[in-house]
Amino acid sequence: MNNIEKQRLSTRLGHTFKNPDLLDLALTHRSCGAHNNERLEFLGDSILGFTIGEALYQKFPEAKEGQLSRLRSQLVCGETLAEIARELKVGDNLILGEGEMKSGGHRRSSILADAVEAIIGAINIDAGLDSCMTCLLAWYKPRLAALSIDELAKDPKTQLQELLQSRRKPLPVYKVVQVDGDAHAHAFTVECRVSILAKPTIATASSRRTAEKEAAAAALEQINL
Repeated sequence: MNNIEKQRLSTRLGHTFKNPDLLDLALTHRSCGAHNNERLEFLGDSILGFTIGEALYQKFPEAKEGQLSRLRSQLVCGETLAEIARELKVGDNLILGEGEMKSGGHRRSSILADAVEAIIGAINIDAGLDSCMTCLLAWYKPRLAALSIDELAKDPKTQLQELLQSRRKPLPVYKVVQVDGDAHAHAFTVECRVSILAKPTIATASSRRTAEKEAAAAALEQINL
């Protein structure tokens, strides 16, 4: 990654590194060898959980522990982190081994999510916890602002799972059947197969998680007809 690309990414991240090597390391996947981002990822994961947990604690003073935990899980899960990575165009700057490059690793959600956590860890080392949390909350600002107390209700996937369990039926099976769009504007088509429905329900959304929820909601609607 050249200096111009580093500067562009730093601008999107909202942080200019005093030690640019930390950014390089955060973007280096383990497929490149022993010098990779896994340790930074470990650190970033801890900071992410704490930062989002505190933000939710402040935003929902009446919420119970279980409700806050459920919301935090939604915000720090791999799919959400991959969405943020795509918004920040992290995939364009990943440093991958030859095999991962050929297989499209710069688009893989798990690699993107890990890189975001590693970047969090790198910013913390470079500038301290306060600066790191400021960047992190800026990335999450629209998601945190959009949350309401209604979000604390069980999502369709959970409702569908509990319904099937209550009827002693197999759990639903979700499968991505199609991915359209470029690296920054994916459209995921997901099918949800439920044993008590003749056909799977299908939904398309900008993230796999959202598509799964919509497919689960469609299945619930059919079951409750």
